[in-house]
Amino acid sequence: MQNLTALVLTLLIAGCAFPGVYKINVQQGNILTEEELTSLSEGMSKGQVRSILGTPLMVNPVDPTRDYYIFTFQRSGGEIREQRVVMYYENDRFSHYEAELLETTPAY
Repeated sequence: MQNLTALVLTLLIAGCAFPGVYKINVQQGNILTEEELTSLSEGMSKGQVRSILGTPLMVNPVDPTRDYYIFTFQRSGGEIREQRVVMYYENDRFSHYEAELLETTPAY
């Protein structure tokens, strides 16, 4: 009888202690806004661009004419959302950018 009681109590405690897996939000990279991008002007140096936008997530060592600002966000194990911005330089001066921005900036 004591063994049965101990077994039942163990199962009840184990069942209550682990209701499910908690999944955290995962955010990586640089969040860039439209306001930051519109503050850039053609002819800026890489240093000036990086002082406004921050350090790029990826720098191509073979092609120094581009910087990649990538941001990914995943809420609680759900779908991964991605934002990409590529900065283009000619003669080490900012020329233009291509952007695929998220509609809304995710927040915790």
